[in-house]
Amino acid sequence: MFKLKKDGKEAALKEALERVQTLKEIPELQRFEVVSNSKDAPESNYEISLIFDFNSIQDLNSYQKDPRHVAFGDFIKTVRTDRACIDYEF
Repeated sequence: MFKLKKDGKEAALKEALERVQTLKEIPELQRFEVVSNSKDAPESNYEISLIFDFNSIQDLNSYQKDPRHVAFGDFIKTVRTDRACIDYEF
């Protein structure tokens, strides 16, 4: 999940939602879901969440090194204030 900077938030959200689509093509990714916070929700909420499934922790590790993921990460770092993440196995 990402909390975006207040300055330019709408433009940053729009660009993030466009850029994240490139991650769909990463072969290790089994489930791709991207959600954004409702405009009527509290401002303290995070603005965007990526919900992805992988078959294994090794696939997750490969995904994290993929150039498309790295490029998205480089972009999101410039427009976010906070990040929250959890990786779990089931």
